Amino acid sequence: MNNVRVNDMQTSRLGFAEKINYALGDTASNFFFQFFSIFIIYYYTDVYGLSTSSVTTMLLTVKLWDWITDPIMGIIADRTNTRWGKFRPYLLWMAVPYGALGYLMFINPDLGEEGKLIFAYITYILMMTAYTAINVPYGALMGVMTTSPNERLTLGTFRFVGAFSAAIVLGMSVRPMVRYLGGENEILGFQYTMAIFAVLSALMFLQTFRGTKERVSPPSSQDSNIGRDLAVLFRNKAWMVMVVAGIFTLASIAIRGGATVYFFKYYMLDDNSPFIWIWDRTSFFITISSIVFVIGVIAGRYLSNFYDKRLLMLFLTLSNAVILGLIFYIPNEAYWIILAMNALASLLAGPTPALVWAMYGDVADFGEWKYKRRTTALVFSAAQFAQKLGLTIGGVLPTAVLTYVGYEANMAQSETSLLGIRLIFTWLPALFAIIAGLSFIFYPLRDTLLVQIEEDLIRRRLEAGEPGPEFDPS
Repeated sequence: MNNVRVNDMQTSRLGFAEKINYALGDTASNFFFQFFSIFIIYYYTDVYGLSTSSVTTMLLTVKLWDWITDPIMGIIADRTNTRWGKFRPYLLWMAVPYGALGYLMFINPDLGEEGKLIFAYITYILMMTAYTAINVPYGALMGVMTTSPNERLTLGTFRFVGAFSAAIVLGMSVRPMVRYLGGENEILGFQYTMAIFAVLSALMFLQTFRGTKERVSPPSSQDSNIGRDLAVLFRNKAWMVMVVAGIFTLASIAIRGGATVYFFKYYMLDDNSPFIWIWDRTSFFITISSIVFVIGVIAGRYLSNFYDKRLLMLFLTLSNAVILGLIFYIPNEAYWIILAMNALASLLAGPTPALVWAMYGDVADFGEWKYKRRTTALVFSAAQFAQKLGLTIGGVLPTAVLTYVGYEANMAQSETSLLGIRLIFTWLPALFAIIAGLSFIFYPLRDTLLVQIEEDLIRRRLEAGEPGPEFDPS
């Protein structure tokens, strides 16, 4: 009887509508994440008027705060018990504050130079606190919607199609919207543009709350001991590898994202005028990159049917890094070659986010299987902690390099400054990506072992008389 029920559970699938509703949460998240990754440094230096050194210090301070709040939020979420579950309630409670604080960052009050810096610190810290409070539970939700590693990978594919659909929308629309809504006033353009994305983000998170279910719970015998949870986490070798990979991957992404506008404005000499229809060359570049990335996300689901996740991550990450580095050697008049090379890099990188977040779910399963403690939110929050550490490094390095090479906003750049801009767009993110790729050599979980882990965990729950997850195949 137990074997039959185990097999039934393994073949259960989440409904298509629920996968779409879950994906909307990462669309909401990435309206802010991608906006900040691509535009926030440019906004603070060239629009808001802060110095690169002030922005560097502020970014470092905010990210240090994130290091504290991420694991705390994971511990809180793991211990939350409501009629809606552990993680979904935070999507309901935080959706409106999340949207409101995102808009608040861009209202730009006339407070003088020191007052503007203080305002930037306060609003950015509050925004990232709200981001943590909604995104740690959102990430952990993926680990409790299904017991199946294969189904989690499918869910991750939906999730990152949603995420990078947001990137496509941002790439297509932000700079044109800023021009259209603000006219000659870039500050006003950013305010109105963020207001629109803030409302959309809040509504999407509310729909994710409404359209998803939690099905996997910790073992009923598990006590609430933070010390034991942390001890299990740090004994989990798979988690340690994912932490290292997360730090260097997100550092690579943040470095390149922060350098993109500078690279096109000063090296490619994009004058912000329409290049194809409403797009300037920067917007067109970001849009094409995001579209190709989504194609890569979808392709990754099919690649995983034939190749182990670890091998895919190793190959895809290193290949992407090599191409990023080679872009350094392409002259600025060869726009279409740069576009094509970047598209290839994006295609290779596309499968990796869905693979990574599915692997975090596998890590949570492995911890329960090996140590008999399930700490889903702590695993995911620790993952976000690692990624935000990477974002800290990647967010600080562009402004630090710009300061070092003598960058001056809205001025023709020196040869040294241009060299620095080119390096932070190509070889510096490539170096971090190489380190991230090589870390997967040490990842211990193979797909064959994950099948055994899934069967063993379901059998344990049945033997303990605990209910199995219920699925709605509609």
